[in-house]
Amino acid sequence: MIPLELCHAKFILIFIATGYLLGSIPFGLILTKICGYGNIRKLGSGNIGATNVLRNSNKVLAALTLILDGTKGIFAILLARLFCQDYLVDLYVGVASVIGHIFPIWLQFRGGKGVATALGVFLLWNWHLGLMSCAIWLFSYTIARVSAVAAIVSFIMTPVLSYSSTHDIRLVFAVSFLCILVVIRHYDNIKYALKKRS
Repeated sequence: MIPLELCHAKFILIFIATGYLLGSIPFGLILTKICGYGNIRKLGSGNIGATNVLRNSNKVLAALTLILDGTKGIFAILLARLFCQDYLVDLYVGVASVIGHIFPIWLQFRGGKGVATALGVFLLWNWHLGLMSCAIWLFSYTIARVSAVAAIVSFIMTPVLSYSSTHDIRLVFAVSFLCILVVIRHYDNIKYALKKRS
């Protein structure tokens, strides 16, 4: 185990970079290509996430995409913990993995919306918060039947829940940052919904 002071001084950037690279693996794109469904970025919404995979392939590939995207950040954080036990490193690596999913270097920085990866990270950071965030997503989806709406509602509520349930400012800041990113990635969905209402 690397001493805490050396962890920050020499290795934190390696952990962050590893988190980013693991997060940037486009599982939805890889799975659909391997299974003969073509380039998922040219199908449906063009998104590489589980929802678009479901619409343009099958339930098995969509479930695999959801699981793999959801565990990318978890794996990155657990990998960093093998070498350095530090709460801040957990936060940095988790944030990096979600950024990697949204802005993957392999896809000219045009990736997914980050929902599954972020929820996985929340579960590892604070499982109570993660479960509440997942529950809000599920409840919202049950009512609206639109994954984008469920994601927006969940990721607007999660920062509030992170503060009310933990009062950990570092966690609140990291969660809020990721939630803002995810909501911004749903900009087209929000614009479409507003246009439809008008």
